[in-house]
Amino acid sequence: MTRKHPEWLKKAVFYQIYPQSFYDSNDDGIGDIPGIIQKLDYLDSLGINAVWINPCFVSPFHDAGYDVADYYRVAPRYGTNENLRKLFVEADQRGIHILLDLVPGHTSVEHPWFQASQKHEENPYSDYYIWTNSVFEYPSSDLKVVRGYAQRNGGYITNFFWCQPALNYGFAQTNPAYPWMQPLDAEGPQQVRREIKQIMKFWLDMGASGFRVDMADSLVKHDPEKMGTSEFWTEIRDWLDAAYPEAVIVSEWGKPAQAIPAGFHVDFLMGFSNPGWVSLVRNEGWGPWHDPYKWSFFDESGHGTVMQFVDEYRLLLKATSDQGYIALITGNHDEQPRIAEGRSPAMMKVFYLFLLTMPGTPFIYYGDEIGMRSLDLPSKEGGYFRTGVRTPMQWSNDKNAGFSNAPAEKLYLPIDESEGRPTVADQEADPESLLNRVRSLIGTRKALKALQADGGFEVVVAKHGELPFVYTRSGDGQKVMVALNPSDKEVSVELPKDLDSASFEALDVPEGALVVRSGKRWKLTLGPVSGAMYKVR
Repeated sequence: MTRKHPEWLKKAVFYQIYPQSFYDSNDDGIGDIPGIIQKLDYLDSLGINAVWINPCFVSPFHDAGYDVADYYRVAPRYGTNENLRKLFVEADQRGIHILLDLVPGHTSVEHPWFQASQKHEENPYSDYYIWTNSVFEYPSSDLKVVRGYAQRNGGYITNFFWCQPALNYGFAQTNPAYPWMQPLDAEGPQQVRREIKQIMKFWLDMGASGFRVDMADSLVKHDPEKMGTSEFWTEIRDWLDAAYPEAVIVSEWGKPAQAIPAGFHVDFLMGFSNPGWVSLVRNEGWGPWHDPYKWSFFDESGHGTVMQFVDEYRLLLKATSDQGYIALITGNHDEQPRIAEGRSPAMMKVFYLFLLTMPGTPFIYYGDEIGMRSLDLPSKEGGYFRTGVRTPMQWSNDKNAGFSNAPAEKLYLPIDESEGRPTVADQEADPESLLNRVRSLIGTRKALKALQADGGFEVVVAKHGELPFVYTRSGDGQKVMVALNPSDKEVSVELPKDLDSASFEALDVPEGALVVRSGKRWKLTLGPVSGAMYKVR
């Protein structure tokens, strides 16, 4: 099924903001919405035209806001609903679209729905969550249950931590032995679906451009093929297309071949579900996932391979063609470590050449545009191993890296105190900086139709154990060739026969890059840790 997408999405370059760590406007040590407003001009100058903000709603913050206690009110530490409305207006004036983080799979135990649902007496919220029929009943092993917490005689199913009870979307496969496993059309699941739609409508009417959806595949239980969950999101997408055609939904699903046909405009490639993506960016032992790949592709040793990614990506692209976009990311609040960890500025420039010339919608995690590094920190608000990638944005060499004027001990998280830490101010002043490289690449991407989300993609050269990796993008009569050499050695390759009659115009070519005739063929040469981009005529 071919779906129509908002035109703005085709040129979208997203920026993810972890609000408590971005910019503190009132010196309480925590980033806030007025702080985001103050930095919109920076995002605009970078070329960013879409922003995803992590949850900013009322919460006890046992999981950094992913335990929502009120979907309709901004958490006081971030500001007010009026501040958020102003953000929508100010961003729109700069051509920037704001996506909020929707958490539809669970709430906090402090949410009024749950507080009512856990009562002994039956009430309108009794079936908003999934409860066993007895506190001594153990459900199937794939369901996590908390017992002994509630007034009612039952345990509740959780989606993540103990404090995040799963909302009841029903079970695709019920079991007569467990009558509390309600079918999808039961009144409880149907009430929850209506509530989620109302929440979305509230913020869309206020000016939001859409939502990034947390754990989007987690809704319907005992749904191995995700058919029940997909049915819900298809219904939501049909509603959006009719009532809010400029709105966008982006899924944390990690399986584009499921998520995009289900109705999402965009789905992420992520470390926990896409081995090909992992093989690009992680070295063995990095992060919590115990990745089996010894070398990442973006490693100066040259030992990495791009083939696992290419094989995976081409299948996903074919499965989602004309339906939606695949999102490649620099990282996020969960991914460990930050992309710059262990990589040189030169390697980061090669990575960004890749990220910003691929199809789909690129996402830049705040601070990755300057090469912020991960810190080793104790857990904060349920962050655990993820806490080290959530540190304050490094704006300058002023107090607290320009993030806040609060005393250091009041900061949400400590700043990177290391010598030579990257800052926006330093990199703004350096025309050769990573920040200015990212800015230039975003400008090129937005200017050339071939490089935008829906441009064609063809692999030109990709071989196991060999470099460079070369591909073309095409669209609107344009063709652009991109070549990447992450290794610390010069590499050369003879381009395929179908390019014999082509000519090449340098778009972004570093010293040491050449395309010259070698007999009837073109020979491409790239210097160490470099990439090049050419118009193909």
